[in-house]
Amino acid sequence: MFKPIHIIIIFCLIFPFPSIIHADTNSSGIKVAFVRDGYLWVKVGDMEEKLTAKKASYDYLPQWSHDGSMLLYQKTVPGNIDESEKTSNELWVYDLRTKKHQKIFYDGQNPKWSPTENIVAFSQSGVLNISDLKKFYNIALGVDDFGWQPNGKGFIASSSASMRPDGWTNPVLYTISIEEGYKDIMDLTAHVKKLFTIPTEVGNGNAKILALGAGSFTYSPDEKWLSFIIYPTASWSMDSDMLSVISVDGTEFEVIDEVILNFEPKWASRKNLLGYIAGGGRIVFGFKNKDLKVTELPAYYTESLTPENHAELGFTWVTDGSLIVSRVKESDWSDEPKERPKPSLYYVSLASQKQLKITTPPKDKGDFDPQFLSSIMKITWHRKNDFVELKGDLWLADPNGANAKVWIKDIEIYSLYSPNK
Repeated sequence: MFKPIHIIIIFCLIFPFPSIIHADTNSSGIKVAFVRDGYLWVKVGDMEEKLTAKKASYDYLPQWSHDGSMLLYQKTVPGNIDESEKTSNELWVYDLRTKKHQKIFYDGQNPKWSPTENIVAFSQSGVLNISDLKKFYNIALGVDDFGWQPNGKGFIASSSASMRPDGWTNPVLYTISIEEGYKDIMDLTAHVKKLFTIPTEVGNGNAKILALGAGSFTYSPDEKWLSFIIYPTASWSMDSDMLSVISVDGTEFEVIDEVILNFEPKWASRKNLLGYIAGGGRIVFGFKNKDLKVTELPAYYTESLTPENHAELGFTWVTDGSLIVSRVKESDWSDEPKERPKPSLYYVSLASQKQLKITTPPKDKGDFDPQFLSSIMKITWHRKNDFVELKGDLWLADPNGANAKVWIKDIEIYSLYSPNK
């Protein structure tokens, strides 16, 4: 019979977890912004602080600025300057140093912090704008979706297809430069270059869609590749989208796999490894056909990591060779929440193909949305009653599931800031 120390040694050889550091979150720079019961909160160290005095509707994740000093949030309010719209999506910024809130736009969509400075890009009726938190500036027209370039000197952007008498046009990808500055742009087309015209129909294997738009842009670690999602009509998009990649010069384009909305792909931190959950069909059709895959670029080699009769609901990279996934056994959808499967977290090693269950939630709870915080070598997740439930507890543990504890109770949507996340 093995002694406990022997068990630990064998366990570590089979499952090579990253070195576990029991870091103190009080001094690590970790911050959490979250919504609880209609109010916006932050937690820094052990201190929770309620930022808003009145209840409001927060339908989008709050976003931390690149240095963690400011928080961008969106508040849905009644009324609009366009009387045909019943609500507005106000854009606000909270400064943690001055403790002041500032509304930066009355009705904006898709706001995103610059990766290098505290300015915000957002769109409004197809116009791409930048706010320096004092005023806003028009940057480009006809933009459907966009993402900042890693150096903060421009954007990758898309225009959507439109219907004409002879059929649909094509969605197009563009690069938009603000290298010369963004405050004095007079001609909103001179700094825009076409990068790539997306084919009318795209697909992978037997799955094909009509390409009407593109978004969810993310750059590879070496910044030579760009992943993005190509989508059809709004209803069809719930069931089938296409994860694609393109080289930043626009010369190489490839459809990688079929995916669905709200399952965002993620790059590893240092290697060109793109992780994603593949498979068409929305979750209400069943917890099936949702497989974790990793594609290596530029080789286009893909590896599937989900065991038979299981499905994945979320994942995070731990190292370039390991991930943690939120996994359930395959099952049909049930209208009774208590009958739906409750996920646990599993550690997955690319090198050894070994997989280990690291959390065991209570029978009526599931572990969702794993996120790894490299600055403190910890894993976080949302433990809640159900897949569609908003409220739950945020948990914190070592990457192997040890030393697990409740970090923040009763939170809904939330966003983490971690230096070198």
